[in-house]
Amino acid sequence: MQIRFSASDEAWSRWAPVLRATLPEAWLSRDGDPASFDAIIYAPGGDITDFAPYRNVRLVQSLWAGVERIVTNDTLTQPLARMVDPGLAQGMAEYCTGWAMRAHLGMDRYAQDGVWRNELSPPLATDRTVTILGMGELGRATAAMLRGIGFPVTGVSASGRPVQGVTVHPLADLDPVLAQASILICLLPDTPGTRNLLDAKRLAMLPQGAWVINPGRGTLIDDQALLEALDRGRPGHAVLDVLRTEPLPAGHSFWAHPGVTVTPHIAAETRPETAAPVAAENLRRAMSGRPVMNLVDRAKGY
Repeated sequence: MQIRFSASDEAWSRWAPVLRATLPEAWLSRDGDPASFDAIIYAPGGDITDFAPYRNVRLVQSLWAGVERIVTNDTLTQPLARMVDPGLAQGMAEYCTGWAMRAHLGMDRYAQDGVWRNELSPPLATDRTVTILGMGELGRATAAMLRGIGFPVTGVSASGRPVQGVTVHPLADLDPVLAQASILICLLPDTPGTRNLLDAKRLAMLPQGAWVINPGRGTLIDDQALLEALDRGRPGHAVLDVLRTEPLPAGHSFWAHPGVTVTPHIAAETRPETAAPVAAENLRRAMSGRPVMNLVDRAKGY
């Protein structure tokens, strides 16, 4: 099996040793005759923009869960698989749970200024519903962790497919769900149907003081509408791990707004140690003609 690795130099240094140990039967390279390769391992930052010469490739395995930067490439006709990695799911669930707990407990209310504020005790988790937009692998992992603490969880997904222990609504029912979302976690993919989903109208539907936690895609929220909504207290705070422009420019209004916390796209990372076995299994499946896991639906974009 000959595999072309197309990702950044930094990714190559981290991934190559682990992939070679996990997939010893493969020859892994960053260069060579395109017609000689059986598969491509891809992440943004790689050098392949034209997939047409790779006519013998049976699978393009993405190292990222999101594939919006590649799925619209007209030269990509080979099967494309996104990464569904247990380590990535755990990292995302931990990030979302940590920020949900901060919002729930009101940790930022207790200024260390000598004022005794014991009237500001939080409710129990069982008394506060958390709403998750996007009930894919990451959404389900996050819901499971939050439910383990005691939060009732409401989910919204394009399909409305049931998830055990979660009240799931179809995306068409988003508006009434937002009115009950005191903690809203955004994990939807970037598609034409989700861009600017949280616009001025929908942000105004949130309860006063609600928290929005977005480690999904920066395109889900209308930036200017969010800033204006924060000034009105709906939502009360936004935690943004994904932005339309990354790194976020130093002069951007998000840095200065007291209602925004920016984190530098660190919510969930694809770790070679947990993701390489997933990639290896998928490549073996593709080479042997077996069904590939996590195959991307080009029409849906994920």
